[in-house]
Amino acid sequence: MRVRDVKVHFPIKRGILKRTVGQVRAVDGISLDIRAGETLSIVGESGCGKTTFGQALVRVLEPTHGSIEYFGANGQGTDIAHLGETELRPYRSDIRMIFQDPFASLNARRRVIDIIGESLRNFGVSDEREVESRVAAMLRKVGLRPEYMNRFPYAFSGGERQRIGIARALAVHPRLVVADECVSALDVSIQAQTLNLMQDLQEEFALTYVFISHDLSVVEYISDRVAVMYAGRVVELSDTEALFARPRHPYTAALLAAVPRPDPRRARTGAATRLKGEVADPANRPTGCAFHPRCPFATDRCRSEEPEMRPVGAAMVACHHSEKLDLKGVTANAA
Repeated sequence: MRVRDVKVHFPIKRGILKRTVGQVRAVDGISLDIRAGETLSIVGESGCGKTTFGQALVRVLEPTHGSIEYFGANGQGTDIAHLGETELRPYRSDIRMIFQDPFASLNARRRVIDIIGESLRNFGVSDEREVESRVAAMLRKVGLRPEYMNRFPYAFSGGERQRIGIARALAVHPRLVVADECVSALDVSIQAQTLNLMQDLQEEFALTYVFISHDLSVVEYISDRVAVMYAGRVVELSDTEALFARPRHPYTAALLAAVPRPDPRRARTGAATRLKGEVADPANRPTGCAFHPRCPFATDRCRSEEPEMRPVGAAMVACHHSEKLDLKGVTANAA
C-alpha cells in the first residue's frame, strides 16, 4: 500500500444553524509505504490520530484528502481513498481490521458461527455446510475448539473473544490486516499468546500487518518498522531495531524513556523524560513544529517553520535538529 498526503478532518459545527467554524485535523498529511509481508507499527499518545489513520486505511472513514493506493496480488495499484461502497466491495476481503475492544466488537446477540460466517457469506460462500467447515477450521487456527461456534460471546474470556475477532478478520483470507490496539485490553500472559498467534498466522497466510499500539514493549516484539505519530502526523519512521537503539526525534526519545523498567532503584535520566504539557490540540495546532511547546530542544526556527520528513541516517524524521541531537534509546537507558 502506498499512502500519500492522507488527511482526515472533522468539521466543528456551532450555533443553531450548525455552521462550520473550524476543523479537527485528526490526520494531517501522512505519506508512507506499507511493504508486503511486514509488520508496520503506528505508535503515539492517545489523541495523536493513529486509530483514525488505521480506519482510513481500511476505509471505515473516507480521507478528506490524499491517496491510498492498494496493490493487489496481480501487482496492479488502485487508489481506494475515495471509492464508493460498490467500487470498494472487491477490496473489502483483502483489507480487514481487528478492533481494539474484544467485548464491544462482537455482537452479543449472535453466535460465533454467525459472527465469523457473516464475512464468508458476504463474499460468495452460500453453502452453509462450507461456512460451518471454514468457521470450524478458523477456530482451530486461533486455538479454539470448533464446538464453540454455537456459543454466544458472553461465554468467552477476553482473550478468547479477541481470538474470535482475529478469526473473523482472517476468515476471507485477507492480504492486509489493520490491528487496532488488539492486545491492550488483555492480561499480559494472554497478550503474549495473542501476539505469538498473530505472528504464526502472518507466516502461514503471508499477511501484512499495520499494528496500532501505545505499548512500546509489544511494538518492539512484533514490528519490522515503526512510524511515530504526533498531532496527526508521522514525525519518525524507522526500522524497529534502529529506532529503539537510537531515536532521531525528541518525541520518540520521550516515548522510549517512558517505558517502565524492571529495576525500581534505577532513576530515569535524560531531558526527554521531563516533557510537560499535553498533546497538541488537533483543532488548533501550534505554528511551526507541533511538538515545540513540549520539546526541550526547541528553537525559534521550530516555533515558526514546520519541519518536513527527510532522511537522517536510516530513518525518516521531521525535526530541524535531528542530526545534532544525541538522543538515548531503550538499550542505552537500560545499560
